[in-house]
Amino acid sequence: FFKQGQGDVLINYENEMILAGQQGQKLPYVVPDVNISIDNPIAVVDKNVDKHGTREAAEAFVKFLYTPESQRTFAKYGFRPVDATVEKEVAKQFPPVKTLFTAQDLGGWDRIQQKFFDDGAIFDQIQASAK
Repeated sequence: FFKQGQGDVLINYENEMILAGQQGQKLPYVVPDVNISIDNPIAVVDKNVDKHGTREAAEAFVKFLYTPESQRTFAKYGFRPVDATVEKEVAKQFPPVKTLFTAQDLGGWDRIQQKFFDDGAIFDQIQASAK
């Protein structure tokens, strides 16, 4: 998108820009002072683990993802850790953000969907005005 000159601005995840830099793609980017924390959820799917008898392994894997070891690995690839100790260890590799808010601060994902992404909502209005 950016390299092909298809737009003036690209909104992307911070980890994608960090990873691109690690791969030698030096692209200019700005991390806004006010930003939203993007959660990367994980879930054990009851129906599937019960069917296959893999609940114990699945739950252990989910728990492992939150260990300091895993959080350090995520940080190497540009994901901000959720473990407070690891966050302090790797803080210098991430640009500072003055205000970091969450989806809950905006009323939760149902409200965000309704306000920004439903048919006729803000996203559609912006696209229509750009035509």
